[in-house]
Amino acid sequence: MRIGQVFPAEYETQLDNKKLLIQQLFSPYSLPEIDVFRSDDTHYRQRAEFRIWHDGDDIYHAMFDPETKQKVRIDYFPVASKLIADFMPILLSKIQYNHALRYKLYQLDYLATLSGELLISMIYKRQLDEQWQEAANVLTAELMPEWPVKIIGRARKQKIVVKEDFVTERFTVGSKTLAYQQIEGSFTQPNAGVNQQMLSWAAQIASQLDGDLLELYCGNANFSLALASYFNQVVATEISRTSIKSAQYNIKLNNIDNVQVLQMSAEDVSKALISGTALKHIELASMALNTILVDPPRAGLDPDTLQLVSRFNDIIYISCNPETLADNLQSLSTTHRIVTAALFDQFPYSHHVETGLWLQKR
Repeated sequence: MRIGQVFPAEYETQLDNKKLLIQQLFSPYSLPEIDVFRSDDTHYRQRAEFRIWHDGDDIYHAMFDPETKQKVRIDYFPVASKLIADFMPILLSKIQYNHALRYKLYQLDYLATLSGELLISMIYKRQLDEQWQEAANVLTAELMPEWPVKIIGRARKQKIVVKEDFVTERFTVGSKTLAYQQIEGSFTQPNAGVNQQMLSWAAQIASQLDGDLLELYCGNANFSLALASYFNQVVATEISRTSIKSAQYNIKLNNIDNVQVLQMSAEDVSKALISGTALKHIELASMALNTILVDPPRAGLDPDTLQLVSRFNDIIYISCNPETLADNLQSLSTTHRIVTAALFDQFPYSHHVETGLWLQKR
């Protein structure tokens, strides 16, 4: 399939193929019927990154085909949210003949929200000066209020923030609308529509549970905020300092008082809990940690974390790699059974599959 394009007529077929893949991969584990959560078949990504190609007076977005390594010119990008796709040519028209903004512009990164905000990172192969900042200020003023855009300039060891370096996303989960700070350069789920469905799926499971929740790999508290009201207390951990700061900001932003976040790796958390060591300043003896939520990287759970997870009554496992999830299930299936399974189509028209499982102690 051609890079940067979408194929709505083929969407159902590719989704069926992903479901079949999950069924085959997890066939040894008595998998229940899979709940399938669809993506929009166009304009589904809230993040996009492009090289900027200069050809005489012309300037355009470009991507590189991962197979052929050939440059592909992108004039319109229906993969991205409509906000990004519609704004891309407008931004180029504004900077094409603006020397301060165009000179040695190397890359443009876009981050949009369902709530209508747009953050642009302009990356250069030169140091930025006052002339650039003045031009960026003028551009921002010209675009407002039709295009509520925030601009960041980046160069080697340099970052200039014209207004703010984050956007605020809003997701509706059940009867609540939650606000999330999303900082430039930090991880967020790229398909916001599917992410909202993931949060609702996890919340529906949490509504059937009780006690306290431990979450590993919490990021900016994506799941923590959505599940907080279903548990007495939530302890969430993350290794990234930037994500931890965002998580703490988001907890305050939503006036949530039962979530604590710790900057610890999953491996360190696992070793501490298995050995009975205190988890920083949190007194765990008084908590009823019956449920754990994990959303690990593609490598899945390491042995120590896998051992820790197996001790919990209920496991909510979100996976971006069904193969490593299947590997982890070889161990977890000896202690737990699968109650619910879900396929989240975060990445249409690709081989990537996001999977969710609710596992319960046998």
